[in-house]
Amino acid sequence: MEYFNNHKKLYITATALFVFLTLLVCIIPALDNQKNYAPLPNAKPLSKEAAMGKAIFISEGCMACHTQQVRNVDMDKTWGKRPSIAADYAGISRTDIWRNTATLMGTERTGPDLTNIGSRQPSSEWNLTHLYNPRILVKESIMPSYPWLFEEKEHVLPTDVVVTVPEEHLTNKRHKIVATTKALHLIAYLQSLVQADLPEAAPKPIFLYKKELKTKTTKDGKEEELDGAPLYANNCQMCHQTNGEGLKGAFPALKDSKIVLDKEPEAMVDIIMNGYSGRVSEGYAVMPPVGTNNNLSPAEITAIMNYVKNSWGNNAPKVSTEQIDELVKKVKK
Repeated sequence: MEYFNNHKKLYITATALFVFLTLLVCIIPALDNQKNYAPLPNAKPLSKEAAMGKAIFISEGCMACHTQQVRNVDMDKTWGKRPSIAADYAGISRTDIWRNTATLMGTERTGPDLTNIGSRQPSSEWNLTHLYNPRILVKESIMPSYPWLFEEKEHVLPTDVVVTVPEEHLTNKRHKIVATTKALHLIAYLQSLVQADLPEAAPKPIFLYKKELKTKTTKDGKEEELDGAPLYANNCQMCHQTNGEGLKGAFPALKDSKIVLDKEPEAMVDIIMNGYSGRVSEGYAVMPPVGTNNNLSPAEITAIMNYVKNSWGNNAPKVSTEQIDELVKKVKK
């Protein structure tokens, strides 16, 4: 009983027990997690501009509507190449000494998930226009506009980044919309959101899903082919629009396009796989290599091309998967 009457021994024992349990329950498991859940080998850390853009993303409350977590459910297959894993968030560090990390995984998805938006939509021109006024590109969008991240100028400088805005959305038609540094940093952050590939040698988690695509029966009813409409909606529609008419001065039309209507499909395949910058001098944005970025298969590219070639009044010969497969190998850089 003398032990329990000695307050020094009691305090020392209680402190030692507390330290032991802290090590056992908190610190050792945390160190073990750091060891086991390291960032993926090809994951890229945020640049200085992207890190500042992340702070703007947080301050503007973007995570209230956008998540950054791809779940292993059918509806999430649009947002990433695979479901998210712990290693995707392992490289996130504290914001600073006073504030804890912000993973931005989100709890509600009013807008699309942004996990892989840097691959799905890497165009800075599209992102800036969308940030200024989403209704310019998607008429049904409920996303708020962020005009305070831009400036209106009558005379622009060579260093200014001018945003493509149709005249009907300008308060003064003589003015140009210029992106501020904050807007450029926010876009840098969005473009950095790219899902890292899993190492080839690593065992693949059993929850990885297989890509399933919608098919449709051909007119003769004898065979099925991939449905190009949802593939176009997921990969092309955000720039070229639902009606295929694009956006004047920003994204060219696919309706009545010479490239689309050409009987020889090689040029169109080359653009899909390698991107295109040939109309920059006309004010059009650089098209990213959508086929490469989104890992589109020859069958998917075939479905998209056949949909585009025979929509909105277009009437061009269909292409076959075998034909596109050969062309993809030919134009691949």
